[in-house]
Amino acid sequence: QVQLVESGGGLVNPGGSLRLSCAASGRTFFGYVIHWFRQAPGKEREFVAAIVWSGGITDYSDSAKGRFTISTNNAKDTVYLQMDSLEPEDTAVYYCAAQPGVVSTRPEKIDYWGKGTLVTVSS
Repeated sequence: QVQLVESGGGLVNPGGSLRLSCAASGRTFFGYVIHWFRQAPGKEREFVAAIVWSGGITDYSDSAKGRFTISTNNAKDTVYLQMDSLEPEDTAVYYCAAQPGVVSTRPEKIDYWGKGTLVTVSS
């Protein structure tokens, strides 16, 4: 059974940085794409970034490009989301998600989800 456990959220000042982690277990993730989505209060869940587990190909939302970096440590079965230059608009619950095959920016297409970690950007 696939398990995704996020960590690393917290309170950070505008302009600051956080690194989120997603520990994946339950199967081999070769051929999977690991995504990060986020959901702000009162808003729909939105795509942030994705990485192909076996090949390292990445994709980012427009709001994440240039500020966020997704990466993997395959030996630790962990995916990271390094977030720099954080803005109050980045405040949200961040979810790790896994899907076999291709990048999906639509949350309804994703099979596996973690429970999320809260990121609050505020002074």
